[in-house]
Amino acid sequence: MPVSMTGFGRNETNDDAWTHVWEIKSVNGRFLDVKWRMPGYLRSLENGWEKIVRTHASRGRVDISLNLEVLDSAILGVTFNETMAKAMFEQMEQLASARGDLFKPDYNKVLSMSSLWRDNGSEPDPGLTESLTAGLEAALKDWVSARSLEGDAMVKDLLARLDVLKDLADKIGERVPEILEEKKSSLRQRIQEMLESAGAEFSEDRMLQEVAHLTDKLDVSEELTRLDAHLDRLREVLSTPGDAGKKLDFLLQETFREINTCGNKAQDTTVSRLVVDFKAELERCREQVQNIE
Repeated sequence: MPVSMTGFGRNETNDDAWTHVWEIKSVNGRFLDVKWRMPGYLRSLENGWEKIVRTHASRGRVDISLNLEVLDSAILGVTFNETMAKAMFEQMEQLASARGDLFKPDYNKVLSMSSLWRDNGSEPDPGLTESLTAGLEAALKDWVSARSLEGDAMVKDLLARLDVLKDLADKIGERVPEILEEKKSSLRQRIQEMLESAGAEFSEDRMLQEVAHLTDKLDVSEELTRLDAHLDRLREVLSTPGDAGKKLDFLLQETFREINTCGNKAQDTTVSRLVVDFKAELERCREQVQNIE
């Protein structure tokens, strides 16, 4: 069944060495656009994680945020260059002694010296990486579940609206033969009046030609046949697994084209009202479909 592009997913993991919370929010979009918010030292994992996300979605704007708190300093892989610091202190002590001064280290200054701190590796701790990946997959599962629930509700709504469209199309189809008979009768009467006023001879063959021409102009049977086919196809797509948004959008465009032609050709007040109602309901369908993946 189709799923919504709008959804929210969350997963929280608590461990002795770390805690992390994944949150996923998504809205509709023409293409899949994933935005990440996470600590910079985890950027090397982004490509792999995005491949996982793309197995769960094909369209929409997806915002993924990670709130990570490391409880064990060893996990960060950061060490202090004690050898370098001692050498610096010894040199300063010698300089101070030579000048007859007393040297007292300012440890706050030492903390701010980036040259004394080393990152032992560009890759995060393997255990943390595994935990983060598992948390992301759990959040994605929660997100997909929320999108599926909303998708089910949207499908039910669209199926109900298709019933309304089918009923309106049937009413147009019932009205068309009446229009043709009314137009034929009106045309025949006008032609006879014109011939009588002009004193011309009445020709049945000519009359049949004019009626046939009028019938061809007003006949919307082909449009109604294609309209029914589009409505059936829309219902079929809504009941088929997989991505449906683009197919539905295309079918709605084709349905609009057919109903618009019906309104233009019929030249009837009753049909015009039915066409307006049809277009209004079709627009509501289109708004729903814009949020279906």
